[in-house]
Amino acid sequence: MLRSMYSGVSGMRGFQTKLDVIGNNIANVNTVGFKAGRVMFKDIMSQTVGGATAPNGTAQGGINPKQIGLGVTVGSIDTIHLGGSAMTTNQPLDLRIDGDGFFAVQLEGQTTPFLTRAGNFHIDADRNIVTGDGMRVVASGGDIIDSLDDTVTGLTVAQDGTLMLAKNDGTIEQGPKIGIVKVVNPEGLEKIGGNLYRMTGNANPDGALEVVDANSTEFGTGAVISGQLEMSNVELTGEFTEMIVAQRGFQANSRIITTSDEVLQEVVNLKR
Repeated sequence: MLRSMYSGVSGMRGFQTKLDVIGNNIANVNTVGFKAGRVMFKDIMSQTVGGATAPNGTAQGGINPKQIGLGVTVGSIDTIHLGGSAMTTNQPLDLRIDGDGFFAVQLEGQTTPFLTRAGNFHIDADRNIVTGDGMRVVASGGDIIDSLDDTVTGLTVAQDGTLMLAKNDGTIEQGPKIGIVKVVNPEGLEKIGGNLYRMTGNANPDGALEVVDANSTEFGTGAVISGQLEMSNVELTGEFTEMIVAQRGFQANSRIITTSDEVLQEVVNLKR
């Protein structure tokens, strides 16, 4: 069989993967805290039909290797952790991280928290600060934030994550701090759905996870902005452009397969 046919098949598979990633990006264009993905390709190993030869003094010059590529494969699927645009909601528990870091959330009894950039938090019936899926928000230091006292009538969040609690007697009391996790390589985090990420050994050394203060020069964490949400960083113009590129690439590779099939048909017809 012709090598070009298998190269065309690999190209179609690669561009199909690219279209899958683009489709997911566009579907999440309005998802809070979503980070867009991109596909990077690399060539498959080449078949060497002639090796390289070094120059032989003045008698003969060098000869370059003769190699035939065998197609393409997906090199990586990257997650682009650029900041998304801010949407003002004026809800005190809608929080945006202005800079580096992730919120830490976990279920009761869970040992290792998950990470998220989606700061749309709520207060449940037990006066816990939770995500939309009921996961508890983790404070600086690693403990789950305790239920708010029933004397609390309102709250605001400072830029360092401190909960400023308004009491029913008119006083304001400092509560716990909403914690932030600094990640060395955010692209190394594993997406698990629900706007959540799982720590891996390629995100932080040995997969270490420490919940620290926000707006800290020591840890390099971003400030917590109350009343705002970080929206998706998907840029539709770029996504639709990449969609056109992927579509044309898919069509071109399908044409390679068609042409290879026509060549094989001509070979079969030689027997007639």
